[in-house]
Amino acid sequence: MLSSNAGQVRKSLSIKVHDNGGGYFISLNVVNNILKTNDRFVVLVPTAEFAVMRTAFNFALPHIMGWDQYTNQPPKSIDENRPEFASEFMAIERDR
Repeated sequence: MLSSNAGQVRKSLSIKVHDNGGGYFISLNVVNNILKTNDRFVVLVPTAEFAVMRTAFNFALPHIMGWDQYTNQPPKSIDENRPEFASEFMAIERDR
């Protein structure tokens, strides 16, 4: 950021609800003042797919940002959420 090109490329991400309520518009805009370009990428994401993305982001982003280290909480695994899962899995494997 201490170069002469600092601040010359601006990126923005926006998420807006579609007018009919059938999904969301995800828009990425990149303005490059060095190359004199303005690129825009827009995708319509259905509501169900957006719900899956939101759930994944809610889990992944705290780990990516390092917030799990700050709060000192280990990530929950499937076995911690459902202890019977391990016993069911072991029974299936034993029967093979």
